[in-house]
Amino acid sequence: MTKLLEDVSFDAQGLVPAIVQDEQTGNVLMLAYMNKEALEKTMETKETWFFSRSRQALWNKGATSGNRQAVKRLSIDCDADAILVQVEPMGPACHTGEVSCFSQTVFEEETSNRQVVHDVVAEIQHRRNNPVEGSYTSYLFREGIDKVLKKVGEESSEVIIGAKNEDKQELTSELADLTYHTLVLMELAGVRVKDVKKELLKRRSKSEVVQDE
Repeated sequence: MTKLLEDVSFDAQGLVPAIVQDEQTGNVLMLAYMNKEALEKTMETKETWFFSRSRQALWNKGATSGNRQAVKRLSIDCDADAILVQVEPMGPACHTGEVSCFSQTVFEEETSNRQVVHDVVAEIQHRRNNPVEGSYTSYLFREGIDKVLKKVGEESSEVIIGAKNEDKQELTSELADLTYHTLVLMELAGVRVKDVKKELLKRRSKSEVVQDE
């Protein structure tokens, strides 16, 4: 941590821009500034601290709103004059209530699909906690684990059929159905997307070790 402080190139005002990113979704949440003290406190507390240029004072993100950010990783760019702060957000990053301060898209050639799995997970959780009459997701939760397992089995079979038919569109559609029902099962079982990612990362690391040998 001391080496990080030594490596960072602060500007003439003693500040360095800090880009805050959701470590799970990859979404850029906000841009703020840190001085040396803010960076030190961020490393010590594992929460984000910044320096307000307008108030000329330190501030702890979420201290008032409760929307804190648990720091998972700190990186500096190749010129050491910007910091990437990867966090687990405890709420919206923006004072407007938006998840990200960069919510106003001014140009988009193609809609991003990076967030879609996390959005589907959030909707599944919402339907579990707030059942809606006529909602298929609410129906699955009402029926319980046996119904969900049956659907996962059915969709798995349909994925196989789609693959055997060599129909890319059919296979894509069936894979989407299987993914959705798997996410419902994960919610029932208390398994999170990040748990699966960690398991895949662990397996990948083991695989690379074996290959290196």
